[in-house]
Amino acid sequence: MGKVKDTLKKAHVNELYWNIMTKPPMSVVRHEGHQVVKDFLFNRFLPEAYNSRRDLPVNERKVVFVETRVSSLSNSFALLYEELTKNYRFIVHVHYLQEISVSKPEYLRNCRRMLKDIATAKYVFLNDASNVISCIDKRPETIITQLWHACGAFKRFGLSTADHLFGLDEKDTRRHPFYENLNYVTVSSPEIIWAYAEAMDLKGREDTIVPTGVSRTDIFYKKDFIEKAYEHLYEAFPAAKGKKVILFAPTFRGRVAVAETAAAFDPEVFWRDLGEDYVVVTKHHPYVKKLPKLPEHLKDTFIYDATNTMSIEDLLCVSDICISDYSSLIYEYSLFDRPMLFFAYDLEDYFDWRGFYYDYDELTPGPICRTNEELTDYILHVDERFDPEIVRSFRERFMSACDGHATQRIMDLVFGKETLSHMRRRS
Repeated sequence: MGKVKDTLKKAHVNELYWNIMTKPPMSVVRHEGHQVVKDFLFNRFLPEAYNSRRDLPVNERKVVFVETRVSSLSNSFALLYEELTKNYRFIVHVHYLQEISVSKPEYLRNCRRMLKDIATAKYVFLNDASNVISCIDKRPETIITQLWHACGAFKRFGLSTADHLFGLDEKDTRRHPFYENLNYVTVSSPEIIWAYAEAMDLKGREDTIVPTGVSRTDIFYKKDFIEKAYEHLYEAFPAAKGKKVILFAPTFRGRVAVAETAAAFDPEVFWRDLGEDYVVVTKHHPYVKKLPKLPEHLKDTFIYDATNTMSIEDLLCVSDICISDYSSLIYEYSLFDRPMLFFAYDLEDYFDWRGFYYDYDELTPGPICRTNEELTDYILHVDERFDPEIVRSFRERFMSACDGHATQRIMDLVFGKETLSHMRRRS
């Protein structure tokens, strides 16, 4: 009887494999049940790929970058990747899982391919939450570093959202966690270690969270990068020459898969009040698929949508004023000592949806505005109202480790100076 049960169980497992990899995901869920499928994926299906190569020797030279959502190397990885491939003899691989842009079977194939690869990697770098990396029994020789994709600690994420609408169920999150197997988490300042410990369930393991600074902020200290950013702006938006640039860069609303952007921004008001001296550049969050339409008579003459044409790093460099809402880009922008405004027309709704780590009114290093008219009025009087000391104090509190040398500190932390010396290319 036991052999019969084992045979039936094996047949069911094989059927689950086949269904998950070939059928529309919802049809599998309806047939098997959501939790059954999820348990199967994270307890067996995905770990099996890792375990199939877990006993092979670790390649001391192998470095793997894992991009969870995007299909190209993100700014969180760019400087570190360039340094490792250009100046060192590491073997560097990049995996693009494309969680929200491909079919479920293809995503799972990408995950299994990645897991097989990292099973023999000495070093792995992440920049986002990953229940896939968290589900394996990581071998102790491998060092996994979470670089994260944001500075500071603004809107809540991870376990910190368990009591908000945005968050997943805490019990379910702990059943299949997103922040296991981390050796290091790099952050922008000692001030925010507590927030990451809460979000990533690392309380009691705070020494995992290291204020090395955030790698991608190093470019803001490179003169040639800033000069090229202006070249990119004037090439894309010639009307910006001779004008002051206002950057409008809101975060997204709603779930990642159906993200929407801020809806209340009115270019007509900005044109009416500021059109003589300013231009506006908009940059919407990459999760937002449906971009708002700009008025035809203002498009590319007063306002330009750079969402798909310019990087946020370029735009932070060239903007004289930044308007955001709840986006962590304000931390990077604080490095420039320039005015920031906060368009929080839906503050109460957003707080209920996701929440913040700090009191919003006390945190924000600039005026909180509810209407377009409040925004333009402040900008019209920015010279007498803006206090750069407020921004400097904010920067020192939340970005103290971002001094242009974060990438090197991260490399020293993860690889060690002796290994880096040994692996450095000789001219």
